[in-house]
Amino acid sequence: MKTSAFRLAAALAAGLVLSACGGAPAEPGLARATTVNALPEGRLAEGEARANTKGAATGQSCVDCHGADGNTPLDPTYPKIGGQYRDYLAHALQAYRSGAREHALMSSQAADLDDQQIADLAAWFASRPTELRDLHGVHSIN
Repeated sequence: MKTSAFRLAAALAAGLVLSACGGAPAEPGLARATTVNALPEGRLAEGEARANTKGAATGQSCVDCHGADGNTPLDPTYPKIGGQYRDYLAHALQAYRSGAREHALMSSQAADLDDQQIADLAAWFASRPTELRDLHGVHSIN
C-alpha cells in the first residue's frame, strides 16, 4: 500500500513539474520556446553577425560589453561568456527575454530576440575559446 501511494505521489509531482515548464506565448500567434531543447539549431555565422549587431534598445552589441570572443568584458562585473555552455547561454537569454531574470541592460537587449537569434548567439559564444575557470583545486584557508 505504501509503495503504490509513493508511486502515485511521485507521478503527480512529476506531472506538476512538467506542466510548469510550459507557458503561454507572449503574443497571440507567436510561439516562443520555453525550454532550451525547443530552440532551433544554432547557426555560427548568424550568431557571430548577431553578436556584432547593435541592439535598438541600448545601441550596444554583445561584443561591445562582453568582448569579441566573449572573454574581455568592458566592465569586470560583466561575465565572460566565451566557451560557456550553449544551454546555459540560451536559458539565460530566454530568462532575460521573458522577464524571469532581470538586468538593466540585458533585459532590454534580449526582449526582442526570437528563438532562432537566441540559438544562434548561444551557439556562437559557446564555440569561442573559454577562459572560464572552476574552483577545482582551490582550497580554503582555515
